[in-house]
Amino acid sequence: MAGDDIFSRLSPRSRTLAGLVLALSNLMVVLDLTIANVSVPHIAGNLGISPDQGTWIITSYAVAEAICVPLTGWLAMRFGVVRMFTLSMIGFGLFSVLCGLSSTLTMLVACRIGQGICGGPIMPMSQTLLMRIFPPETRGRAMGLWAMTTLMGPALGPIVGGYISDNWSWHWIFFINLPIAALCVFAAQALLRPVETDTAKIPIDKVGLFLLVFWIGCLQIILDIGRDHDWFADPMIVALALMAFIGFLVFVIWELTEEHPVVDLRVFRHVGFSSGLFTLSLCFGSYFASIVVIPQWLQMSMGYTATWAGIVTAMTAMAALFTAPIAARMMTKVDARLLISCAVAWIGIMSLVRAHWTSGVDFGTMIVPQFVQGFALPFFFIPLTTLTLGSVLPSETASAAGLQNFVRTMATAIATSLVLTEWGDSQRVSRSEMASVLQPDQTQSVLTNLGFSIEQARQTISNLVEQEATVIAVDHVFFISAIILFSAAVIVWIAPKPRANVDTSAAH
Repeated sequence: MAGDDIFSRLSPRSRTLAGLVLALSNLMVVLDLTIANVSVPHIAGNLGISPDQGTWIITSYAVAEAICVPLTGWLAMRFGVVRMFTLSMIGFGLFSVLCGLSSTLTMLVACRIGQGICGGPIMPMSQTLLMRIFPPETRGRAMGLWAMTTLMGPALGPIVGGYISDNWSWHWIFFINLPIAALCVFAAQALLRPVETDTAKIPIDKVGLFLLVFWIGCLQIILDIGRDHDWFADPMIVALALMAFIGFLVFVIWELTEEHPVVDLRVFRHVGFSSGLFTLSLCFGSYFASIVVIPQWLQMSMGYTATWAGIVTAMTAMAALFTAPIAARMMTKVDARLLISCAVAWIGIMSLVRAHWTSGVDFGTMIVPQFVQGFALPFFFIPLTTLTLGSVLPSETASAAGLQNFVRTMATAIATSLVLTEWGDSQRVSRSEMASVLQPDQTQSVLTNLGFSIEQARQTISNLVEQEATVIAVDHVFFISAIILFSAAVIVWIAPKPRANVDTSAAH
């Protein structure tokens, strides 16, 4: 079918409405990656679990989404992109309701996995449909709208999640997805059916898919429960680590020899792609560390509400909205590696600034580095996409884009687990060190003279030690993030200069 025939099937008004609906669907899925972050303390308190266990709500969604993304191409070709988009939206809406109705951690995590499985294909399919319904001359504006929702999601997520948790109930951070999903489903059926794609029975790599789920599942269980089981002192963790390692090796061998691999690992032969992807995973993991740590620290230790913790967290993505158009224009004039290196180093400097926060830090002092950091985000994210996709053959662009999104989402999940482990360990060490040199007798006598009972005085001193140990641990996390970011700023130069006129439409 000729492209002109496809474009003529929709009136300009229908095309515009369809574009808005597709952008809205993408916003909803991206929003759900961060909307639960500031709500973890609320959810943990309500379900009677620790905040550490509460982070499973974040990681389960991210891992399920990452696993499902490589299947998007096969699903679209097998069932049609409009049909799969509609079914994914229905599934996402239903699992969102079940998440809101969950009364146990097990049920909530299971439903978040269902959300991630259904949400994974929505991002790339919404992009595919935008490319399909808009002619080349207006495609740039349509993709710009889509990109804005990708940036707005992480910005709005903490604020919306915080406001809902403070004023209503954490259950509503999931319930609000239902009307949006219903709107997208009805609009897709009304507007997009004329541009449905042809279907074909194509083979799927079942063994590769099983191996992918197996080794990632084992790895994520290790990361989620390892800190509660003293890591490799527990035989179960050792067994899971062996299974994850063996599963990964078998997966790599199978995928490299399979004719229709679920993940095309052959693109790693391109040095530019490999180094760019490694840089992306380091940067995204380090960036996401602050999105996880800051709201939990502010609520548990600093007395902030979820709303205000969300505002502090969201400042970075807010600033990114201003510089995204400038970054896109500079791509044609400046070496992508220079833009990436400078931007990542800039984010690293802001991590160092935040590594000097104290328990007396005020709102304004926190807002400044958060906001200033955001200006650099588009200058690493947009050029890095071009660098990685520009390093592979044109025929491999779709596979490379799928793998790029998979690695980025996995980096988010793994970083969440590792950061919280490091934060908890550093907290315990700091508390132990302070307790060993503390001379509380004088402070205790001052407090008792002020009318405190001996027990109240001891509890007050204990709370102060806990608060200081927590902020030292937060600073430690930011310091490690800064080191990783400075390393990534150097690693990116391993990549050769990207070719011009890279088609980034397959990126998601």
